[in-house]
Amino acid sequence: MTRYRLRSIPIAIIAGSLSLPALAQAPSGEITIVLPEQPSNLEPCGSILTDVGQVLSQNITETLTVVDPADGSVDPKLATQWEQTDPLTWRFKLREGVTFQDGKPFDAEAVRFSLDRMTSKAFTCNNLAKFGSDTITVTPVDATTVDIKSTQPQPILPTLISVAMIVSPATPADKATNAPVGTGPYALAEATPERIVLQRHDGYWGAAPEVTKATYVWRGESSLRVAMIQTGEADLTPTIALQDATDPARDFSYLNSETTSVRIDMDYPPLDDARVRKALNMAIDWEGLAGLFGDDALRASQMVVPGINGHDKDLKPWAFDPEGARALLAEAKAAGVPVETQINLVGRNGIYPNGTEAMEAMMAMWLDAGFTMKLTMLDVADWTRYLQKPFPADRGPTLLQVQHDNNKGDAAFTVPLLYRSSGSYATLSDPALDGEIDAALAATGEQRTEGFQALFDKVHDGLAADIPMFHMVGYTAVGPRIDWRPSLATNSEIPLSQIRFK
Repeated sequence: MTRYRLRSIPIAIIAGSLSLPALAQAPSGEITIVLPEQPSNLEPCGSILTDVGQVLSQNITETLTVVDPADGSVDPKLATQWEQTDPLTWRFKLREGVTFQDGKPFDAEAVRFSLDRMTSKAFTCNNLAKFGSDTITVTPVDATTVDIKSTQPQPILPTLISVAMIVSPATPADKATNAPVGTGPYALAEATPERIVLQRHDGYWGAAPEVTKATYVWRGESSLRVAMIQTGEADLTPTIALQDATDPARDFSYLNSETTSVRIDMDYPPLDDARVRKALNMAIDWEGLAGLFGDDALRASQMVVPGINGHDKDLKPWAFDPEGARALLAEAKAAGVPVETQINLVGRNGIYPNGTEAMEAMMAMWLDAGFTMKLTMLDVADWTRYLQKPFPADRGPTLLQVQHDNNKGDAAFTVPLLYRSSGSYATLSDPALDGEIDAALAATGEQRTEGFQALFDKVHDGLAADIPMFHMVGYTAVGPRIDWRPSLATNSEIPLSQIRFK
């Protein structure tokens, strides 16, 4: 993947921001958003990543369908209607009169280009991971109609296609881009190591939004981002730490669709032994760790939040059992497992508030249980190398701090990605489990729900394939100039068209 590398901002400048007086109010229609991390790139095919999606999704680039975060319904966007014509094919009718920001027409050929580009594997496409092992092909029927065919039954394809960003046919087809052009209400005006600027696109097909210009900057410290809201340097920051959410007039909590976890790389000993993986889960003082995440965060036993089809409410999370963890390690060692091998714990700076503190606390607990471990915190561009295949060849036994977002209403956006052998984020390889996953994906109704629940049970209780942590509650800070509230989708996107001025 081409990296959108941004050089570090000098510490003196950041620190100085805290002592700056309140700035003059920004010109009418203009806002500043301060993010917790610098975007790793501006490639629309990576919009499922928080740092990319919060800038691009539904601002520069749009999709054929959108999922309503309030109820999970699938709504029209660039497609106005759809129907299933056979078990493998869905037909989509496209919105007419739409052009890209470069003036090129949005039509069936543009849809084919965008989805062919996404599925080409010519470059790393994070969004493609949501399709699992399936392959989709697009056939234009006429200028405003396309057939999208999958290699296996996809009863929720209209939902699934909501992750496929539509880009201008002038976009390079064989490499990632940092100059995205879409059909959205904003065009990219500037992208430098210091800021990203989006300008309202007057040729947008829909209603003109109130925000005329949005400038994105990034600061790592939650307290600094809040200070920027207080001084008027910024109007919105989507993520702040629990301890900084102190002003009910400014700070808002919201249920989000994120689940925090630590992924276990099962390609290397000692992590290839189920006893070791279970001991990792049992060695954590979960009640103590919860203090970093807030009272409203829920302990997780699976990688989808309650309300997602396939979530098993009866699946119990691992309990804190340090003696049991030590006993499992001793049993594994007696069987010849090299439990003393150093494990690499890899975290990501800015992944969520108190994320570094969480990794430090968990490592201390694992060391106390008898593990040998080293913690490395990376910026998002370097961390992404560990997230998606192909993984670094020389990584050794690795635990990876991750946060998984599923606000689409169905476990199909989680299970194949994380647990199927072909899954882009999967370190698990189990042909029998693959068959069960494919069966659940093809099912409908109660059979689909029960299939996913059985998979989560097996992954948790039998395989201990990962370390589920918490279903998250987010906290955001909003300045006095604007009228905006976070939603279930905020960790995935911040549509500027939803922001109003007071």
